[in-house]
Formats: sequence, C-alpha cells, structure tokens
Amino acid sequence: MADQLTSQIPLLRHLETTSCHILSRVFKTHHPETCHSGRLYMEITYIISFLPYFWRALQCIRRWFDDSDVAHLANMGKYVSAMVAAGARVTYGRQDNNIMFVLVIITSVIATMYQLYWDFVKDWGFLNRNSRNAWLRDDLVLKNKRIYYMSMAFNFVLRLTWSETVMHFKVGPVQTRLLEFLLASLEVIRRGHWNFYRLENEHLNNVGHYRAVKTVPLPFRDADSDN
Repeated sequence: MADQLTSQIPLLRHLETTSCHILSRVFKTHHPETCHSGRLYMEITYIISFLPYFWRALQCIRRWFDDSDVAHLANMGKYVSAMVAAGARVTYGRQDNNIMFVLVIITSVIATMYQLYWDFVKDWGFLNRNSRNAWLRDDLVLKNKRIYYMSMAFNFVLRLTWSETVMHFKVGPVQTRLLEFLLASLEVIRRGHWNFYRLENEHLNNVGHYRAVKTVPLPFRDADSDN
C-alpha cells in the first residue's frame, strides 16, 4: 500500500494546491502567493512528500527485525534517498538558486538510479546475464519478450519525470502546471504497470519455492479417461 502512495505524491500535492486555492478564495482575489508562500502550505507539502516514503522505510525496518535479511535495509536506503531527493526538490521550489539546483540534480539522479536498479533487478528479477532470455529472467509469463523490453524502457522514461519540476519544460501551448498534472497521472499509470511485473516475479518465485502453482487444476475429469 505504501508503495502505491509513493506514486500518488504528485497528485496529492496538486490536490493540496487546489484545496488551498479554493479555501483561500484565490480564484476571486487572484493572489496565488497566499498559498505558495504560506508557512502552513509548505509544511504540508513537506509532509506529503515525505510521509509515503517514511512509511515504506519503516516497513523495511520492521521486516529486517523479523527476518534479519540485510536486503530490507538496502531497500530502506532506496526510500531514504527518495525522501532526500523529494525534500531537495520542494526546497528548490522556494529557493531557486544554483546551489539548490545542483543539490536537486545530484540527489535526484542518485535516487533514480537506486530506484531503477531495484525495479529491474530486485522487484522484476530482470538484468540476469545468465538467463536463457537475454537480460530478463529464465521464467516468463508472457510469450512475447519484446513486451518486457518495452516495459523496461517505459519504466525508465517515466522514472525521469521528476526532471520537469526543475527544468520546467514547455510543450507547445501546454502550460507548465498542466504538464505537471499529466506527468503525475503518468506516474500512477507507471505504478500500475510496475505492479504487474512485480506480482509476476513474486508469483514465479513462489512457484519455484513450491509455495504456489502456475496453473490451478479444475475439478473436472477428463472425458477420455472415463472411456
């Protein structure tokens, strides 16, 4: 659940902005700085940006205590790096200077590389050099391997959408705020797409450890065996 919330952060921040504009009647006063420069608004922004990652990091610590598997601590590091990067980007929105820009780039690149490695190697089980399916894994549910390679490229591109928050791209007549909203929606789609391969890998691992079966036998007898 916490993983799903991490992908909802951009949309939650848009919801925060919309709520502030409505409650402060910005649409009538035409003074948006009432929200964006307010102390309470910024505090809520930091909370929204941190909380899902913080919850997920706590889950990793709890699993480490239960299983004593250091992989959970490594996973926790991924969420800590994401928190640092998110905090840097929020701060850069208020302090637009060269130092903060460099800090945002460094922290975001590190967090993104961490996330991509975990997506492909740990969560999806891909990038296996010795696999009979090049750079994937031995067992695949889908027969068309191209889908997996395309999915990796799709996930890679959408992991970089944070760059819009610092670069402020302009696509024709599309305004920056609208583009941010569209990218936030794409992040939700990316998470749903990520879920499919995460569950596929988990299921195949369970099958490999005899905790599940690939197909569920139906309670029907073969007609040929009755003859």
